[in-house]
Amino acid sequence: LRYLKGRGLTDETLKTFRLGWAPDDRKALQRAMKAEGVETDVLVEAGLVKRYEDGDRAGETVDYMRGRVLFPITDRRGRVIAFGGRALSPDVPAKYLNSNETELFHKSNVLFNYARARRALGTSGTLIAVEGYMDVIALHQAGIETAVAPLGTALTENQLKLMWRITQSPVLCFDGDEAGQRAASRAADLALPLIGPGRSIRFAILPEGKDPDDLVRAEGRSAFDGLVEAARPLADMLWSREAGGGVYETPEARAELEARLRQITGAIADESVRRHYQQDMRERLNAFFGGSRGGGGNRQQGRGGGGRDFRREGGPPRFDRNQQGRFP
Repeated sequence: LRYLKGRGLTDETLKTFRLGWAPDDRKALQRAMKAEGVETDVLVEAGLVKRYEDGDRAGETVDYMRGRVLFPITDRRGRVIAFGGRALSPDVPAKYLNSNETELFHKSNVLFNYARARRALGTSGTLIAVEGYMDVIALHQAGIETAVAPLGTALTENQLKLMWRITQSPVLCFDGDEAGQRAASRAADLALPLIGPGRSIRFAILPEGKDPDDLVRAEGRSAFDGLVEAARPLADMLWSREAGGGVYETPEARAELEARLRQITGAIADESVRRHYQQDMRERLNAFFGGSRGGGGNRQQGRGGGGRDFRREGGPPRFDRNQQGRFP
């Protein structure tokens, strides 16, 4: 309770998310469940108790979660199917741990808080994917009830499809540090082959050094709402990643960027969306490199979603959108 209250959680929030505690005792759960008439074999099957299969301890059973704050994980109907556990001791190798996978629980197919977020989304709001349990809970306490999180791993294809079941364009929210940028890039590559008409993703990038919990506690809900409202489309993220920071003062460098964009958009499975993405990237290249011939030697450096207009200064040939992605 000291840990959770220290994170700013109220009694109401603890009750809403049914947060609990697993004592640092190898048999505590087994004793409690035996008193309720639940046999150890059932606990093993449910992923709550571990049975050693070989060695000196063969046949011995121990509680899987010990000395951890517990976060119940539910299915799409809100039924508890597993737990996430947060260790309080600094000596434990894994700070966060999920229940073992079972017939009921496959972590790549589950999003934390999905059932509650789906109900909240029925009235208003935007579905937001954040990185962890505490981010979801902090946002809920701030009044943002439509947040979900993967279970300690990178976002999966099945989790994306879960989000698309209830919204056309979820917002993926990542930390502003280098690790967050890498996670955003992986998510973009994951989503690209799967997008379709009315099915995409957007990206909200937090200020560096802050997570959603930090932001809402320091600046209030409005700061996070503004971040979500300004979320960038997938096409913007791809362009920024590929063109941002590059130097394109030679035809070869410009051709390399063009080839990368053609390869990336070629991964889109839906023919109509692929065609529109290719047109979008041609238009961005046209604006970025556009200009009439002459006056070479301009240093052109990508800086995200735009670029200088070189038509008055002279520069490389204008990109022709009718040439199927090739410079004339």
